[in-house]
Amino acid sequence: MRAKRQYLFIDFEFSMPERNVRVKDFFAEIIEVGIVAVVDDQIVEQFSSYVTPLKFPKLSERCKSFLHITQQQVDSGLSFYDFIRKLEEFNKSNLETTIVTWGNMDMKVLRHNCLKAGVKFPFQAAELDLSMEYKRFFGDQNQTGLWKAVQEYGKEGTGRHHRALDDALTTYNIFKLVEKDKRYLEKPKPTTIGDRVDFSKLLNEFA
Repeated sequence: MRAKRQYLFIDFEFSMPERNVRVKDFFAEIIEVGIVAVVDDQIVEQFSSYVTPLKFPKLSERCKSFLHITQQQVDSGLSFYDFIRKLEEFNKSNLETTIVTWGNMDMKVLRHNCLKAGVKFPFQAAELDLSMEYKRFFGDQNQTGLWKAVQEYGKEGTGRHHRALDDALTTYNIFKLVEKDKRYLEKPKPTTIGDRVDFSKLLNEFA
């Protein structure tokens, strides 16, 4: 029997430095997480939380205004270690898992944050960069932004752009649209003569 597959649609928002200001050893940290877990085309869990940055806890003004996130929100968020423990809960031993993100930054930053915090990367899963899949599928020269991609489908994104859970849900919606298009383009198998002719009816006519 084929193992069930779990898809985790994940989006993170990151901290950022002030423009034109050098902060010694600064690196982007995850400050908000949105996850949509899907099994058998059904959403089985949605998770959303702010995350308190470990190394650079004070957000820049640029970050707060760009993401519409307050210092208070991240201060009262999950600690980085609790955040990692939460991610580990999505490793289901009875499910093959694929993580789907828009772009490759989310997993890059997560790996880097884990390295800096001295913790193990929390996922045991295949990874799919949907923006590259989209680019290959439509033959675009450049990678398309998440919300531009959904608008190209004549749809609107879910909720507000740059809110982690809204972007994760939008990624899931594009994934469904791309998968549907792929199935549509797959050539149907040629029918055999047996499919075209009902031999039982034919034999009855000669009986």
